[in-house]
This record gives sequence, structure tokens and C-alpha cells, in this order.
Amino acid sequence: MSWKVTVFAPRDVVQAALIAHEDAWDWDHDIVIAGSEIAEDKPEDWQLEAWLDRKPTKADQDAIADLFEGTPPKLNIEKLPETDWVTLSQQGVEPIREGVFHVHTPEYPPLNERGVRDFVIPASQAFGTGQHATTAGCLAMLSHMKQQGVTVRNLADIGTGTGLLGFAGLHLWPRARAIASDIDAVCGPVVAENAANNGIPLGDGAGRMAMVIAAGMDHPLLEAAGPYDLLIANILAGPLVELAPEFARAVVPGGSVLLAGLLETQEAAVRAAYRKAGLRLAARMVRGDWSILWLRRRAAGGVRSSRVGALPEWSKRW
Repeated sequence: MSWKVTVFAPRDVVQAALIAHEDAWDWDHDIVIAGSEIAEDKPEDWQLEAWLDRKPTKADQDAIADLFEGTPPKLNIEKLPETDWVTLSQQGVEPIREGVFHVHTPEYPPLNERGVRDFVIPASQAFGTGQHATTAGCLAMLSHMKQQGVTVRNLADIGTGTGLLGFAGLHLWPRARAIASDIDAVCGPVVAENAANNGIPLGDGAGRMAMVIAAGMDHPLLEAAGPYDLLIANILAGPLVELAPEFARAVVPGGSVLLAGLLETQEAAVRAAYRKAGLRLAARMVRGDWSILWLRRRAAGGVRSSRVGALPEWSKRW
């Protein structure tokens, strides 16, 4: 990406713009945006950054400005130097320690400590290296769920990115069968490479993880592999609300849904959607401005347990 547009504004203004971006159904996905605080000692001063692989056109600038209500903000536009972004993104990416997990890039050594699972995840095109508060929070919540006695024989990681959360689930419940999905086709080879580097077997069966490219639950293999004891979704608040009925149907009574990718200001809307779908809150945590929610489906009616047999023969072509 060779151009960047930056808008400086108070935290609530930038967060409102991020929500508006989620709701912009006609957004040009060649424009990648993110919001963050400018400095740790100034938590209320934020910036919204937009990256493009072209010089921003007037239409591009208008689209970014329209994310903000009221008077159009000042857009700071700059051309970025030619850079190896993957190499640069790995510089200064410190390892994280969450729950029973230690996640690091190849530039750092593993801990090799008893009771700690090391995962090596290179910074890459896919989201989910463990550095973002939502991914790190999910690792902590998964560890908490295990401590609380949750049993998982069948799990799904929706919007997997690098595969990390699916890998973590298989570590905590090593006899489980797992399936991961992502809407972005680039995640297929990324997950395969990360699985190989971390000793995670791919495919169908206990202790293995299958991978599909799909939007939400829209894939026959996701339907065939369910229902699930645990469904993980670290995506965005808008899709989480939209997918609430499908996620609820996909888990067994008493099963768990782990949600992340939502700002704390979006939590009420997300929880309302899942309460309507028949799930109750089991635990929550807040990391920075982000909420991580563990929800459980009411244990009444419907299918009583997850299926743990082999997937049907037709599924092998996927």
C-alpha cells in the first residue's frame, strides 16, 4: 500500500467512524482502515488511518470523510515510501503471553516452559497474530473456559485469519475435531503454513483441523461438521449481530460461543442479538476498548450432543 490518509479526532469520534465503516455495505475494500490511540499517555486522542495502493481520488476522500458526522474532517494525505510491509510489520512485534499460550514471530525464541504452549505466527496478510487485543483476549478466555471445565469434542473457528484460535482450541481439547473458515482466500495457504510450523495436523478427525473459505456459515462442510460444542468468531460487530441466529443453531444446547472483534460500545447490541437467539452470557472481559464475550446456548431441546464421527465422503472434495 503506497498511500495513507490520516484523520485525527477524539476517541469517540473515531470509534463512531469505525462503526459507520462496518455499516457501509458499498465500501471499497481496496481502502483498508484502522483506528488507534495516538499515544498511551493520551488515551482520548485517536487517529483513523486509511491505506490505499493508489493515490486517493476525490471519491476515495469523500468516502473516508463521509464516515464522520457533521463537519468534514481534515484529511492528511501522504505517499508512503516503497517498503517490504511484511518484514516491517514483524519488527518490534513483541511476543505475548495469554492464558497457557505464548505467541511469537519467528524472530523470537519459544519459551519452552512446562505448561505453556508456544505458537510461532509470522506477521502476514492475515489477521490474528495474537497482537491485537481481541485475539489476545480470546486466548485468555479460552484458557478460562478450560479451567471452568468446558468440554469440547467439536469446534469451529469462524473468521480464523492465521488459524491461531483454532490451534489454541485444539491444544486445550486435543481430541476435538476442528474446522476453520475465513472469507478471505489468502487465509487458506496462511493457515496451512502456520499449521505445519506449529505441528497442527490438517484434515478431518480427532486432533485435526479442516479449513474452508466461506462467508459466515455459508459452506456445506461447515453445516456437515456441526453442531459444535464451541464456536469462535473474532470478526466485527456487524457480522456478529447478523450471524447470531446461524451461530445459535450451529451449537449444541449447553454449547459455547466465543465472540470478539466488537468495541465495548457495541457490546449491548451484540448481546441483545444473541440473547434473542437463545444464548446467555457466561463471562466477559474488556481489553482496551474491546469486549470479549463467552456465551452459552440454553440447554433445552434440539440436538443433545455434537457429532464426532467422520465427515461424509462427499465433503472430501472441499
